[in-house]
Amino acid sequence: MAKALSFDDEELFAFSDDGEETPTASMSVWNVLVVDDEPDVHEATTLALRDLTIEGRALRLLHASSADQAFAVLANEHDIAVVLLDVVMETDDAGLRLVRRVREDLGNHAVRIILRTGQPGYAPELETIRTYDINDYKAKSELTRTRLFTTLAVAIRSYRQVHQLEMSRNGLELIISACTDLGKLRALRLYAEGVVTQLCALLGLPPEGLVCAGKTLDDVQPRVIAAAGRYRSLMQEPVDTLTDATLRRVLEDCLSRRAHVLGPGLCLYFEVSETTGIAAYVEVAEGLDPVNLELLEVFCASVTVGFENVLLQQRLYDNAYMDQFLNLPNRRGFMEEVSRGDRREDMTVALVDLDDFAEMNTVLDHQFGDRVLEAVAGRLAAALMPGTLLARVGGDTFGIYGPSDQVTPLCIERVFSAPFDLDGEVLRVSATASLIQVNAHANTSADVLKNASIALKQAKMLQRGRATLFDEDLSASARVRINLLTRLRAAFCAEQLFLAYQPQVDLVTGRVLGAEALLRWETEDGTMVPPDEFIPLAEQSGLTVPIGEWVLRTACRQLKRLTDRGHTGFRMAINVSHTQFREPGFVAVLGQALQDCQVNPKQLELELTESVAIGHIDSTVEKIQAIRAMGITVAMDDFGTGYSSLSVLKQLNVDRLKIDRSFVQEVQENADTSGIAELVIALGRQLGLVTIAEGVEDEGQRRQLLEMGCQEGQGYLFGHPMPGPAFEAWMATVA
Repeated sequence: MAKALSFDDEELFAFSDDGEETPTASMSVWNVLVVDDEPDVHEATTLALRDLTIEGRALRLLHASSADQAFAVLANEHDIAVVLLDVVMETDDAGLRLVRRVREDLGNHAVRIILRTGQPGYAPELETIRTYDINDYKAKSELTRTRLFTTLAVAIRSYRQVHQLEMSRNGLELIISACTDLGKLRALRLYAEGVVTQLCALLGLPPEGLVCAGKTLDDVQPRVIAAAGRYRSLMQEPVDTLTDATLRRVLEDCLSRRAHVLGPGLCLYFEVSETTGIAAYVEVAEGLDPVNLELLEVFCASVTVGFENVLLQQRLYDNAYMDQFLNLPNRRGFMEEVSRGDRREDMTVALVDLDDFAEMNTVLDHQFGDRVLEAVAGRLAAALMPGTLLARVGGDTFGIYGPSDQVTPLCIERVFSAPFDLDGEVLRVSATASLIQVNAHANTSADVLKNASIALKQAKMLQRGRATLFDEDLSASARVRINLLTRLRAAFCAEQLFLAYQPQVDLVTGRVLGAEALLRWETEDGTMVPPDEFIPLAEQSGLTVPIGEWVLRTACRQLKRLTDRGHTGFRMAINVSHTQFREPGFVAVLGQALQDCQVNPKQLELELTESVAIGHIDSTVEKIQAIRAMGITVAMDDFGTGYSSLSVLKQLNVDRLKIDRSFVQEVQENADTSGIAELVIALGRQLGLVTIAEGVEDEGQRRQLLEMGCQEGQGYLFGHPMPGPAFEAWMATVA
């Protein structure tokens, strides 16, 4: 809940514009309702406001400790001028709910409401601020004695004037209508334009000569933030450069004095926090009568709150929709702009992802990475035409939205064609980009961004460093992959995966030496899902490790059954993915599986692909040595199809080379094109390694492989992959 107020020792003072007198018992009072669930807050407020007068009247404080109590007081007391309202009481939004009840249920639009909260960072709902005419919103820590008095004085003056005008002046309707309309405007420029326009309407003047100028804390000097009539061309111009000497002098005088300037012309001053003040100038030929001056006071009081609310909304919007580091729209802001974008012509959304940015941050440092982001954002902004949206939609990913003839692969690739100069340090940055065209028939911005993300992932794998257009087939393919992955997870949990065993034989004698354990998936309806569809998916989704351990243990149990049936020299070959092999505890898991299944390590062979050595040669060599020390043999699977290196092969110190079926297929099709298979066999002989050919399908291939010096083979010629029971029966017939 809210904490108690604490006031400093500032000397309190009262405004005495009208020659106020010392209050007496007979004086009328201003009724102020203090609503807070903390007794200390009531006591501190009473102490701070004791014996003070505002506009010649004393203050009478009423107290309520909950929203319901406050509502009852307001329902019975019809002349309460101000409510000092705690936002968070019995619930997080008790104060905001009370505001709604006061305005709607009681129909009380005159009472001024000042929201107070003791919780830093808590802000009322924007719709509540816009709709229910909240006079002010302050954190309790901001309310020193003087500021509390000042805030209350402004609210009471506003109440007095509103109350009087409700009874006697039709112009009040215009003020309320104007403030309501203005409250719907979020941007400071639009709100300021509305202010000067409504001001002219209030005074019955044509909106021909009017200017609104001010300076936020981020600006170097005051600028024209809104203008109409003949002054419209002055938008964003610094005040001190205005050629109209009278206009410049009046605006500067108003901002420097922080007060209204009456004649020549009319310049109103608005004390708006987070700015040095805002001045609104209107050309007025004659002086204003007292009634219009009173109307202006009411108008200024209301508009000042509106300016505060607009800036609050802008700050909240910036936090929610802007990247604070690069001052660009973030992902949410980008999606909103795309959803509001012009669909009458072809537009394009592009995602630009910096390659290897994470490594850059790790190897160098985050400050250097920030400089890279700033440099890339600057060059992208310079390359894009005006009106094209640039955003930062991820840590190192930029979003672009603009006309299709401007946002092109060539335009993006040119940005990264030249090195970046980072304060004298030259760096070449590579980026991968995906582009998707958006038109009147496009889906939501979320769908557009999702499709662009899909294309980006595909580009990262297939066309790294390039900018490519989105293909609808990519989205369909991604949906199929996601569906297949979901089914694969369910199949693994439901034990629908099984192992099939394909014989490995001696090419000379035909004797069965062992078998390779192959993973298979049969769905509930009996359909077999091809391994080349689900195995890569398992490797990319994190299922490889649990499935791999299951394969290891299942194959070892099958090996134990075969050994118990008399096949003592049988060798079981098991595929191990690079992901599973790189697990820190893989060797320990392997040893535990051998112990649990009670199999001889010499009967086990692990088949690895060349990818296990990429970037991890030292740890790979060490792990293979540990595996071979256990008595397990190691085969290099699919040799020659990937990262082939003779020096790497020597370092790995494997036992067997497996010739890929694509090279064996060449032997079958044309004996003259069997060079790669023959080279692999010769390499194995040179290194003292056994070679085994997979995919042997006919007798002609077997004879040619034998002539080349290959010792072992595997393929349909010798036997198809068979489930465990069928393989055991088959082994019984060939033993």
